[in-house]
Parts: sequence; structure tokens; C-alpha cells
Amino acid sequence: MTDDLDPIDPEAAVELYLDQRQDGVSESTRQTHEYRLDPFVKWCNTEGDVTNMNDLTGRDLHAYRVYRREEDDLKPVTLQGQLSTLRVFLRFCASIDAVPEGLPDKILLPTVSKGDDVSESTLDPNRAEAILAYLGKYEYGSRDHIIWLLLWRTGMRTGALRGIDLDDLDRDDPAVRIRHRPEEDTPLKNADHGERWVALTDYLVGVVEDYIDGPRVETTDEFGREPLLTTREGRASRSTIRDTFYRWTRPCMVGEECPHDREPEECEATTFDTATKCPSTRSPHDARSGAITAHLMDDVPTEIVSGRMDVSPKILNRHYDRRSGREKMEQRRDYLRD
Repeated sequence: MTDDLDPIDPEAAVELYLDQRQDGVSESTRQTHEYRLDPFVKWCNTEGDVTNMNDLTGRDLHAYRVYRREEDDLKPVTLQGQLSTLRVFLRFCASIDAVPEGLPDKILLPTVSKGDDVSESTLDPNRAEAILAYLGKYEYGSRDHIIWLLLWRTGMRTGALRGIDLDDLDRDDPAVRIRHRPEEDTPLKNADHGERWVALTDYLVGVVEDYIDGPRVETTDEFGREPLLTTREGRASRSTIRDTFYRWTRPCMVGEECPHDREPEECEATTFDTATKCPSTRSPHDARSGAITAHLMDDVPTEIVSGRMDVSPKILNRHYDRRSGREKMEQRRDYLRD
């Protein structure tokens, strides 16, 4: 340990870092950093045997990099993101005399080839429609049904969905207003630029009204607002919305046979807390890319999808459009015929 460093354990250092980041980034970004640094803290407490950040060395960082690549089987792009966050964290640690000043630069980031930084995970439109059909029949008007309908039909982000209040709904001219309210714990990813009105169908608004008049828990949040999506504790959290997708994208939940040859009695993914262990589960982000792709497949112009989903055409084309080259060609062929 260097004499001019102040002792601090890894967990306490991360807490200080996240507290410092709270004022400079959105809550979703802060949560992402917390998620990415959690494996590092666990590694320090187990494999690395690092109880004081002062003792962290370049060799330790290399060992952690190898561990994450091999033991956790991370893809290069995922590992790059995790290590980039770790480097930012260590620069903060250097600023508070917790690690040597040059230590952050000893992290070697994996090389990611062009195209490898694009996720291929998505939710197939046919699967989404099958799940919606099941929910519409057996879980009509439930909170889960509303979450699925709004996210799939509009392609909005979970943060936008979570921030909707009852008075954001226009039931006469079916639409919902998406608003950026960071001071009240409902920020948008693109801040004020993400604010917009999103058109809804009469059917969707009807289901939402049945949810409001039925199973919705009447509550106000700490700011006196009436959230659309509620739990007994108040406004639904992002994890509540994520878990809703993980739960219902398991094929067995909608009466389908397991495509992984698992027996329900022995499957580890059948409980509420273990849904993500099913290989078929998909996240809200997968649903967003699937919804965007579904709109494009229906010949909705890119600029219209861009405005509705709050994503630039460049990012849309690179990260969200899951149409194959063949499908794009066939759509161009049909357009030219018309």
C-alpha cells in the first residue's frame, strides 16, 4: 500500500462513486454503472481477495478481466462496456486518493470489430402477438396486460412508460403525453428532447380504462402525482416492468411447449425470481427493437418511427432495425410495384 493513499474497501468506494454520479447523470445511467460495478465488488471479496482499494494493482485488473471473459463468458462488446465503466470508477478512486493515479490506464479494453457492438437479441413479432393474445384472454386489463400493450404498440422505453400519470392520458382523442420530470424521479433518456405525444388506438385506451377502473391500485407518489402503473408501494419500478417481460416471454407461461426440452418440475426458470434463467426470455429492450422492426415491416416510414419511438434514424438503423437484407429488398420491391 502506498503511504499517501487513504484506505477504503471496494464496496464503500463504489457507494461514494455512485453518490458522486447521482448529480451528473440520469438515474438509468447511474443504475447501469451500479450494475456493471457489482461483479467487480464481488470479485474483490472472493477471487481477488482485495479488501482495500489501495492494494489494487495492474495485475489484479488483468486477472479480473480474464475472469469476466472466461468465467462469465462475456461477449467482447459486453466486456468492453463493463471495463470502460470500471476505468471511469477507478479514475474517481484516483481523485480521492484511493488508488494510484496511473492505475485506471492499466485496464486494457477488448477490441470490438465493426458490427459486433450491435445486439442481435430481439422479440419476434409473432411471439409478441401470441403473448398479447394470451394476456388479452386470460389476464385482460391487468397491469401486465397494460405494460405489454403500451410497450409493444408504442415501442417506448421503460422509463417513459413508468413516468406516465393518469392525467397524461387523452381518452377522447386517444393519445398519451410523454414528459421529462427528473426532479420527480421520472426522467426521460433524451431529457426534454424525448417529450412528445404518442397516438394510441381506441382499443388500447379502452383496455387502459378497464385497468384504471379495475385492478389498478389507487395511490399517489411522493410528489402527489397519480401514476398509471402502480403497486402497493406506489409507482411501479423499472424492475417491475422488466420482470413482467422476463416472466411472460417464457413459452410455458402462455401454454407453449418448452423449446429447450426441459421438464417444468425440474426447470430452474419457473419461479418468479429465476425467470431470466430461461433461454427464451426477452427484455423490454428486445421488445423495443421488435416493435420498431414490426412498424418498419408494416411500411411505416423511418422518420415516423423515429419520432414515435424517440430514436434518431441513424441509431434506429444501426441498433433497432432487425429486418434481414432479404426482407428489406422485398419491401422495396413491393413499394416499386405499387
